[in-house]
Amino acid sequence: MTTAVLLGAVLLASRLWLVEPVTVSSESMEPALPKGSTVLMFKPGPALGSPKAGDLVVFTSPEDGSPAVKRAIALGGQTVAIEDSVLVVDGVPQAEPGIDHSRIDGTYFGPVTVPAGHVFVLGDNRAGSIDSRAYGSVPLEALQATVLWPSGR
Repeated sequence: MTTAVLLGAVLLASRLWLVEPVTVSSESMEPALPKGSTVLMFKPGPALGSPKAGDLVVFTSPEDGSPAVKRAIALGGQTVAIEDSVLVVDGVPQAEPGIDHSRIDGTYFGPVTVPAGHVFVLGDNRAGSIDSRAYGSVPLEALQATVLWPSGR
């Protein structure tokens, strides 16, 4: 009985403070994360250091208050632009093998400079994503987790 209670407490603590599943509720991260897929978010991730470009992060959407999963693109001080569907960070075109550029051909944005203490996030489905292009950069302290699995890369 004691072992079962201890195991239950460890599992509950793990879900509360370490790892929690979240369901992707939109098409904004397709094809990497289809709508309805489940990801495991690692809650201590943001506290362990700033995300790196390409990391998937979880935060509360400014649009509707639901958990949002997006890709970190740039951190404070960096400039971001989209030039004819090509992501450009600090003037350098970025290789994005998971992005279908034919679906977003003719798309332009920016350039904008990411404020200190913020992260610029984009959905992989650029044509169907509401992200930092709409609501601006996300404060680092607003990040709830990084995605542990699947990595979406």
